[in-house]
Amino acid sequence: MRTLRLALAQINSTVGDLAGNVQKISEAIERAKGNKVDLIAFPELAISGYPPEDLLLKPQFIEENLQALHKVAKRCKGLTAIVGFVDRQEDIYNAAAVIHDGAVRLVYHKSHLPNYGVFDENRYFQAGKEAPVFTLNGITLGVNICEDIWYPEGPTFAQALGGGAEVIININASPYHAGKGLFREEMIATRARDNAAIIAYVNLVGGQDELVFDGGSFVANERGEILCRAKQFRESLIMIDLSVDSVFRARLHDPRRRTEKRERVFPEVQKIVLGHTERKGKLKPLLPSLEDRLSRLDEMYSALTLGLADYVHKNGFKKGVIGLSGGIDSALTAAIAVDALGKENVIGVFMPSRYTSQESEEEAEMLARNLGIRLITLPIESSFESYLSLLSHEFKNFPADITEENLQSRIRGNLMMALSNKFGWLVLTTGNKSELSVGYATLYGDMAGGFGVIKDVWKTLVYELATERNKKGKPVIPERTFTRPPTAELRPNQTDQDSLPPYELLDPILKAYVEEDKSYDEIVAMGFDPAVIAKVIALVDLSEFKRRQAPPGIKLTPRALGKDRRMPITNRYRSFYQAKKNRIKSKEDHQIIGEEGKEKT
Repeated sequence: MRTLRLALAQINSTVGDLAGNVQKISEAIERAKGNKVDLIAFPELAISGYPPEDLLLKPQFIEENLQALHKVAKRCKGLTAIVGFVDRQEDIYNAAAVIHDGAVRLVYHKSHLPNYGVFDENRYFQAGKEAPVFTLNGITLGVNICEDIWYPEGPTFAQALGGGAEVIININASPYHAGKGLFREEMIATRARDNAAIIAYVNLVGGQDELVFDGGSFVANERGEILCRAKQFRESLIMIDLSVDSVFRARLHDPRRRTEKRERVFPEVQKIVLGHTERKGKLKPLLPSLEDRLSRLDEMYSALTLGLADYVHKNGFKKGVIGLSGGIDSALTAAIAVDALGKENVIGVFMPSRYTSQESEEEAEMLARNLGIRLITLPIESSFESYLSLLSHEFKNFPADITEENLQSRIRGNLMMALSNKFGWLVLTTGNKSELSVGYATLYGDMAGGFGVIKDVWKTLVYELATERNKKGKPVIPERTFTRPPTAELRPNQTDQDSLPPYELLDPILKAYVEEDKSYDEIVAMGFDPAVIAKVIALVDLSEFKRRQAPPGIKLTPRALGKDRRMPITNRYRSFYQAKKNRIKSKEDHQIIGEEGKEKT
């Protein structure tokens, strides 16, 4: 039997921390050696961290990354390793080094460079053109990188059919969004069956600014069956003994391969022979780990927790501070923060005004007790009075409006930032995706802070995640927080629905427009009230200037606000505007179009 003992090192690298990343890689190599592994694979750009963005425009960074690779290579005596790094050959490449017995023997350059969504690889890298293979222990292997394997006739096809690769190692830094993990496995299973090859998929894990990498590394056999799987959202080293003779048997029974190989013309595939790994004594059989996939809500909650923990720790903070309002958004944010940072590292701040209800105070206090966090109470009434007095001359003869409401929010923002400055706490904002989409947030008020934990969480999903969190052990979010109507409490008897449609109606419209780029007419065809759709679209379009100034937040959906959705601030295109002009039916229709400018004010 031809066997290969394979390890997939699912590590949490940090962008720019070359020494720290080398240390993580080296530790995994030593563990692999202790388990007599033949080949260990690391994620995409494991040396530099992913995505390094404009660090790649610094020649010194490229050079130090190459020096770091050399240090890793010296650790690889006695085994083979595949390590992601930035290669330099006139231009720079997103590359994978095949290191054998202490020396780099082969370098693969990523050929398909993603340039959509959060990806900007064409900005930095040159695309590779070759699909080399190498032989280890009599087994032919190919290596490629992330996006390469998403193309049916990409490098995997050339390596498996043209180069005879029986095992494909695909190294990744594939960022998370809800449902993506299952989609990856289905795609890899298809690719494995189509190429009659074993595919090992190793993914990065950890948070990097807005992105979270969920790990979930796995191996699929030539029938598309998942043989082993690492935990999601945790560092892991999974090992498996691969019997490759089954690949040969599968190919004997597939005459389509013979036909395609005769009819296809492949570029010459470079083949490197690495020899055999010397092993003393008989190997003890490995029991490969096959971890269960997390449920939909557990997966999303884990992404939020890991994304926050890494943002705080990797940026040198120790504690987070949250403005607690007694509402569901701040309650969920606080629960995530406690799970990510520990209750001793989370501080809640309650800032009541003349409009704050007794219920809000009770909810905030109960939440703080349940979570075991410190609660600071800073009443803002005297500050609010001072502002009103200071502005009274200029505001004379003008009725109170949203200006006075926003003053309260901005006073709170000032207090939160003062605590941050004095104690070094990171301010965690609590705005959700629904609010930010329509601009239901105050610049330099509730938007003031360092990180938006639930920035990419729809309001209806906030309730789902909060409910699920309460099922994990003793409930921490008070029941009344779920049942009270959402309110900013900036004027008497205020609720969110005074300004917005109910969230059960708002969120599907927003999802259609913001995430799916559906037009006004297409959303009307979904059965929603045309007047409501027009108002929602106007609010979204006219709030881009606000969103551009919001803090970064964790990407959770396929189309997050920020890097995923890049709309110009100065922009007069209105997708619904002309459609409504063409068929105005009522006075209300006239009013919606006429008030478009007022919403921005």
